Amino acid sequence: MIDVQLLRDQPDLVKRSQEARGNDPATVDAAVAADAARREALQRFETLRAEQNAKSKEIGKASKEERPALLASVQELAAQVKEAQAAAGDAEEAFAAAVMKIENIVLEGVPAGGEDDFVVLRHEGEKPEFDFEVRDHLELGELLGAIDMARGAKVSGTRFSFLRGIGAQLELAVMQLGLQKALSNGFVMLTPPTLVKPEVMRGTGFLGEHADEVYNLPADDLYLTGTSEVALAGYHSDEIVDVAEPLRYVGWSTCYRREAGSAGKDTRGIIRTHQFNKVEMFVYTDPAEAEAEHERLLGWQEEMMRALGLHYRVIDTAAGDLGSSAARKYDIEAWIPTQGTYRELTSTSNCTTFQARRLAVRARREGGKPAPVATLNGTIATTRWLVAVLETHQQADGSVVVPEALRPYLGGREVLRPEH
Repeated sequence: MIDVQLLRDQPDLVKRSQEARGNDPATVDAAVAADAARREALQRFETLRAEQNAKSKEIGKASKEERPALLASVQELAAQVKEAQAAAGDAEEAFAAAVMKIENIVLEGVPAGGEDDFVVLRHEGEKPEFDFEVRDHLELGELLGAIDMARGAKVSGTRFSFLRGIGAQLELAVMQLGLQKALSNGFVMLTPPTLVKPEVMRGTGFLGEHADEVYNLPADDLYLTGTSEVALAGYHSDEIVDVAEPLRYVGWSTCYRREAGSAGKDTRGIIRTHQFNKVEMFVYTDPAEAEAEHERLLGWQEEMMRALGLHYRVIDTAAGDLGSSAARKYDIEAWIPTQGTYRELTSTSNCTTFQARRLAVRARREGGKPAPVATLNGTIATTRWLVAVLETHQQADGSVVVPEALRPYLGGREVLRPEH
């Protein structure tokens, strides 16, 4: 949720942010009007209640003759107070609904526009070149006995797979490398629940326009998470925390996404599946430190890309392609040789105080009331990374050279060779 004071003081700034995202700026006018109505209704309720209390005190001091009229007046006021309280509650709900339609305020410098309007910040690493016909990750995975899509579909349907043998071990190696990178930079590991309550899912912004991507269990009133970010954001909900130093957590979990609206996209292999594993960094920090922390998260992700020997680019995502909670998002896209293009492997988002306001995560401010903290997130390993690793490091015979950084997690193995 955005800062209500900002909405009151700078509605034009909020409108510009909505417009940059491609959203209707009329939502801002509606929220401003709802806020005014809410304040007016609350003021009327409080005025009537104060009048009722004052009249009630008069009854004890009144004469026998005056008392009946005062009692009648107090009873009439009581009815008005009850009515005003209900009206104030309705106005509060109307305002909450209106302000929830406003997404986080994009930071200065974020490119305007949609999915194709990103800005490339830099290219890193050597683009792989081959003197043989390259195989895609699925063909390599099948040769290595590492990926079994057919049996995944047999057991669970489309967009499911089995990672098998060295494939499962390779995924685990990538996860371990990412986890160690996070731990070495002061993160505390959490194994989070992958089922969360609606208020936590809503608080992180995942029940907005992308709600159809989320698996819901109505009988239990729970949601399956598509990222550890959700549970990690809820970890300190309704708490006052100390962010003199950033609170850094890293969650390792299985993730689930319905991939609604992606029919026909990336149906081959493990690029876009309903279930995958991920290691996710999550940070609570002082809002003044959020942008610097965002750069640190990006830096750790880039260290992972270099350790895996991948060619990649970093993009500054356009406002219209941001999630509702993100004020800025950097994506790292790796080069996929068989596709001749870059594909997103990881992203990191600065959510400023948007999620913390919704989830009531606050920190004490010197000389002032507790105020919302800033939250940030960033993936440091996921199953999809196997696509880039396999394709980038393949050899003519279908074998794959193991990046040196992964070898300690694979018993020192240097090359993955076809089963037959």
